Amino acid sequence: MPQTVEVKVPDIGDFTDVPVIEVLVKAGDSVKAEDSLVTLESDKATMDVPSPSAGIIKDVKVKLGDKVSEGSVIVTLEAAAANGGKAASPAQATAPAPAPAAGSASASAAAPPPSAPAQRKTEAPTTPAGAAESIEVKVPDIGDFKDVPVIEVLVKPGDTVKAEDSLVTLESEKATMDVPSPSAGVIKEVKVKVGDKVSEGNVIVVLEAAGARVSAAPAQAAAATTAAPAPSQSPPASPSPDRKAPSVSAGAGPQVDSESIRKAHASPSVRAFARELGVDLSRVKGSGPKNRVLREDVQQYVKEAMSGAATAPGLAATSSAGGAALGLLPWPQVDFAKFGPVEAKPLSRIKKISGANLHRNWVMIPHVTNHDDADITDLEALRVTLNKENEKAGIKVTMLAFLIKVCVSALKKFPEFNASLDGDKLIYKQYYHIGFAADTPNGLMVPVVKNADQKGVLAIAKEMGELSAKAREGKLGPTDMQGGCFSISSLGGIGGTYFTPIINAPEVAILGVCRSSMRPVWDGKQFVPRLILPLSLSWDHRVIDGAAAARFNTYLIALLGDMRRSLL
Repeated sequence: MPQTVEVKVPDIGDFTDVPVIEVLVKAGDSVKAEDSLVTLESDKATMDVPSPSAGIIKDVKVKLGDKVSEGSVIVTLEAAAANGGKAASPAQATAPAPAPAAGSASASAAAPPPSAPAQRKTEAPTTPAGAAESIEVKVPDIGDFKDVPVIEVLVKPGDTVKAEDSLVTLESEKATMDVPSPSAGVIKEVKVKVGDKVSEGNVIVVLEAAGARVSAAPAQAAAATTAAPAPSQSPPASPSPDRKAPSVSAGAGPQVDSESIRKAHASPSVRAFARELGVDLSRVKGSGPKNRVLREDVQQYVKEAMSGAATAPGLAATSSAGGAALGLLPWPQVDFAKFGPVEAKPLSRIKKISGANLHRNWVMIPHVTNHDDADITDLEALRVTLNKENEKAGIKVTMLAFLIKVCVSALKKFPEFNASLDGDKLIYKQYYHIGFAADTPNGLMVPVVKNADQKGVLAIAKEMGELSAKAREGKLGPTDMQGGCFSISSLGGIGGTYFTPIINAPEVAILGVCRSSMRPVWDGKQFVPRLILPLSLSWDHRVIDGAAAARFNTYLIALLGDMRRSLL
């Protein structure tokens, strides 16, 4: 007999309150096993919740815009009898993990419960203290993701490692994570190479670990990786050599045919990408396995639309972002070698990721930048004094630490600067996490000082030093760069006067700072030398108006001129 089961949100990692962006079924619909029921989207990933079995939808428990977490009921399903008349049990209904569209049955296997990371321990016989034991270091719990590429192997046989040293780096479409060593020891064998694809439980290296039994290591490794935001469900396919991603300006929420999006043979991340660009996926020819539409296919389609090779209806009529709608010329194709010697170098991984984000932010956010000057003569004298006093403690106070502190005060006074747009709503944040741009050998990164309102200047300076060191060494985790409310980009150590920093969405403002210089300032009687710091405040004109931006800058300048005002 048919059995009614509740289909729930499966294990989605550490994420809660994930918005429902698409409801793909309604009461009375017949579905097959693995048909997508709803689409969830966090700030880092899009995922479908599939049906555990064939049957009829009895009731839909969520609507567009609802926020759900693991265990939330999505639909009730009258499951058809299968496997000899046995219907899917309620336990089975909650088990499937979000799977890419058209994925295999194994891709939606039961997800581990939240407690699983703590249970995955490298079992090895207890050995006397001081004895060496060989243990297999495996990929820890990385959520429901499989076949994650190895982009860097950081050790070789014979290397000596300490506990928590990184062994290999894995990279999915949206996150990079290191697999750390569970203990100190010597690498006996490396089981993977760059380009290999691994999943949870795959052996990375064989380690001859010194000392007693290592019991908590895998749990530590899992903690290091599961803190990362859930990557997109499908690792990106390598683009064809003859395909180049076009510079496409993303529109603000174009409307496309939801039915074509639903039926498209594409992963959730590709559907979200197409929805952002306003592309009707039914018009895009897929080049992936079984004609699956890949991200590169969408990019190629938009490129052709911009150059006039595709018909205009492929892009949503309401989208003004497409190059065709703006009448833009295609990107010039130039054989630079005709004019002299050239050398082609691939963009770094970080520049590839940040470049797309910067382009989106610049195109979609109406930037305005206010330039101003702050007198920091007295504050610089205080900074020098503090550094002398804390020299033995190893804490180096920079002007950026003071800037973070005064920005917190300004955000409290002008709360619209500590907000984010969410459709037609403005979300005011009651926390103060400040990001600062860090220049690294691999490109720009923005670590975040969390709860800066609860920390003094010395504590902020110490944390900044630690985050900057991690950034330079390439060891920043995803959680180190998440949750920012406001960002500061400082060129003080390099030079310049003013510039236009690009807002880091979904934030609504960013402060740019250049090198301070001594200038003559009229004090009413004479010119006196004062140390002047140039400030450049970029703000989102959809949220902030010019008067508010001018007041924000004026308040910042007053605080930098006299830090005692921050106590008022």
